[in-house]
Amino acid sequence: MNKRLLIVDNDENVLDVMKEVFEYEGFEVKTLRRTDDIFIDIAAYAPHVVMIDYILEGINGGELCHQIKHNEKTAHLPVIMVSAYSNVLNSLGHYGYDSFIAKPFDINDLVAEVNKYCLNITA
Repeated sequence: MNKRLLIVDNDENVLDVMKEVFEYEGFEVKTLRRTDDIFIDIAAYAPHVVMIDYILEGINGGELCHQIKHNEKTAHLPVIMVSAYSNVLNSLGHYGYDSFIAKPFDINDLVAEVNKYCLNITA
């Protein structure tokens, strides 16, 4: 079974880079610029890890994370929050994410962070 990563970010360039990097690292990657229903996306793709940017169109990434972590069907999913606005995020609350990565980030650190949630998944 391949490691599956779902990335939600409103920046197409960031999504392109992340997709390329994580596919090179052996992941299946689904990217979304926005979502109308994160639960439909999760059910359809069955990711092992979800990475969400804080700034999105419509709902913010923190609220998406909160929804995932407070639903019994998805609460087990590791959620990595990514943002260039760490001070704003810290002042607004934790949202229940498992890890936080500040932008700009070192790509090796990001890959290591995602991989730590996939230790028991073999390709």
